[in-house]
Amino acid sequence: MRLVSYVRKDAGKRFGALTKSGLVDLQEAAEIAGMAESTFADAGSFLAGGEAALADAQKLVREAPRASLILADSMRLLAPIPRPGKIVAVGLNYLDHSMESGAAQGPKTPILFAKFPNSIAGPEDDIVIPAENPNVDYEAELAVVMGRKAKGVAAAQALEYVAGYMALNDVSARAWQFGDKQWVRGKSCDTFCPTGPCLTTKDEVADPHALAVSARVNGVTMQNSNTSKMIFRIPQLIEFISASITLEPGDILATGTPEGVGAFRKPPVFLKAGDVVEVEVEKLGVLRNTVVAERR
Repeated sequence: MRLVSYVRKDAGKRFGALTKSGLVDLQEAAEIAGMAESTFADAGSFLAGGEAALADAQKLVREAPRASLILADSMRLLAPIPRPGKIVAVGLNYLDHSMESGAAQGPKTPILFAKFPNSIAGPEDDIVIPAENPNVDYEAELAVVMGRKAKGVAAAQALEYVAGYMALNDVSARAWQFGDKQWVRGKSCDTFCPTGPCLTTKDEVADPHALAVSARVNGVTMQNSNTSKMIFRIPQLIEFISASITLEPGDILATGTPEGVGAFRKPPVFLKAGDVVEVEVEKLGVLRNTVVAERR
């Protein structure tokens, strides 16, 4: 399923599923079917419901009455997980990107950093360049959304804890990232983590390590790679992270970006107001955001 969080003009923030027929409002469909509406109140409630909630959602989508279909012009898409508890990101997880940054080889163990929840943006939100204009860059990534509490999980079982996948743009203020000698401030600016357009459940993705991933700026392809080129694959990352950090349903794991980022191009290419950035991950859709300058 392709799950979305959205705002309806007549009903506020909602949670639903995209289908060939349209968008199914899962809470309304549950009410009509006599199921627990609270399970589908938002993404957090749905993920907390685990496999049972997924099975119920699949049944609702199959049997959805026309009354629960939402017209596109009556709603606006939000980030699929509007307020994750944690965003754990991985640096230099593609050899070609590691080498373009100046390293002779890839890291021996995963490099982790945090993006704070205030950085989350949706597929219809703008990327806002801070007033200081600190060399803002794009990074196309595959994002993993956790579906179960994970602590001390072995790699062999790790994918059982995943709810699904989505596209993510790890927007980065390079002047702050490199100048601070640590990455959190430059990676966690408001709007610097666009995600979406939907959360695709893992049953729709046979192999998350065989997906084309790309970034385009104003229609020009800047990154074009495949998740098969990850140094540390998703099961290894979950094992490494959960050894010390408990992962909760709704937490987001950003798995790293391939080569082609703006900072290491010659000459460098940084985002400016008016640019349109598209991140596309095969099977997961296109995440499209417009760049604007901060107004104070």
